[in-house]
Amino acid sequence: MKKILISIIIASFAFTTSSAMAAKKGKSSSSTTLDYIEASHLTFMREEEKLARDVYLTLAEQYPGQLVFSRIATRSEQTHTDTMRDKLDQFNLPDPNPETNNLPTSMGIFTGAEWGWYFTEKFEALTKKGMESELAALYVGAFIEELDMKDIAVCPQVMIDHGYPGPCGLEYTDESALQTAYSSLISGSESHLRSYVGQIEAVIGVGNYEAQYLTQEEVDTILAR
Repeated sequence: MKKILISIIIASFAFTTSSAMAAKKGKSSSSTTLDYIEASHLTFMREEEKLARDVYLTLAEQYPGQLVFSRIATRSEQTHTDTMRDKLDQFNLPDPNPETNNLPTSMGIFTGAEWGWYFTEKFEALTKKGMESELAALYVGAFIEELDMKDIAVCPQVMIDHGYPGPCGLEYTDESALQTAYSSLISGSESHLRSYVGQIEAVIGVGNYEAQYLTQEEVDTILAR
């Protein structure tokens, strides 16, 4: 059976009733609290959006002529990190990285008790890869967007590896505020992926980009191929 495409997940999600999800988890869809799975996933996504911003700002400094990094970091990823912060506040959850907006001192610093170690390692690995060349940096950007979409819609693999069930993200939650926020993040990541692939294929040739984390079918659908 083919994997569900990320775009189809969003389009079809409206047909999954919140009452069915609420019955599954035993709480109202209008709840002002999250269960432990939703809470951990939301906390994770706050840090993952910061990761994207921090990596892109670092690569923007390394490659000032490649404007895609600074444009996405400052216009989109900063907004995404703030959106996740606001959702944490809405559900009375602590911010794992309260100093996020204190730039540049917060760059690459992840202080979350549960997932900070993971993002510290990811930041170091991705920025190191991006320093190899401008093309490598563009591939890092595209990889982050593919990873982000899967982590939002389904569940980060590291969460599953640490005992959380899959799905744990958009496919799992019945909270309308999270559904709306996560759907918006995925839409943004689709746009960012198209931007990065456009820059990559200006070098390697149109139609030659190969998926790095999603399936090729999922990526081709996002790219309208």
